[in-house]
Amino acid sequence: MSSKGWFNLEAAAGTIPETQFFEGDSAFKVLGLTRTQRLYGFAGCYAIGLILSFLGTVMFIVGGLGPFSILYALGTIVSLIGTGFLIGFAKQIKLMFKPVRVVATIVFLSMIVMIFVAAFVLHNGTLCIIFVVLEYLAFLWYTLSYIPYARSAVLKVFGMA
Repeated sequence: MSSKGWFNLEAAAGTIPETQFFEGDSAFKVLGLTRTQRLYGFAGCYAIGLILSFLGTVMFIVGGLGPFSILYALGTIVSLIGTGFLIGFAKQIKLMFKPVRVVATIVFLSMIVMIFVAAFVLHNGTLCIIFVVLEYLAFLWYTLSYIPYARSAVLKVFGMA
C-alpha cells in the first residue's frame, strides 16, 4: 500500500466502516466522488461558510447591515450544503424534515429569512442579532437530535427536564 501522507483515507478505506455518513448516494455515484473528495467538499464548504460568516460579522461591526445579512446568510447556507457531502443531499433533506427535527429545521431556515427582513425591510441591527442567536440555537437543537440523549442532557443541565 503506497502512502499519500497521514491523511490518506482511500488507503484506510478498508478499516473505516461505512456509516450513515458515507452511505452511497446517487448524486455521488453519478459524480464519482470518493470518500476523500466528499470529506474535502465538506471541509471546503464549511471553511468557506465560516469565512463568509466572519466577513459578515466584520461588516456588521463596521456598520453595513445589508452586507452583513447577505454574507452571514450565504455563510450559513454554504456550511449547510457542506454537510450534504457527508450523507448526500437528498438524504440530508429527508433527515432535516423528520418529525424529531422538523421544528428546529423550520426555525433555522425561517431565521435566515428573518435576518434579511430585519436588515432590508426593518433596517434594525438589534433584530438581526436576535435572529442570528435564534438561528444558532435552532441549529444547535437540530444538531443535538443526531446524538442519542443529547437533547435530554441539555434540558437536564438547564433544569427543564
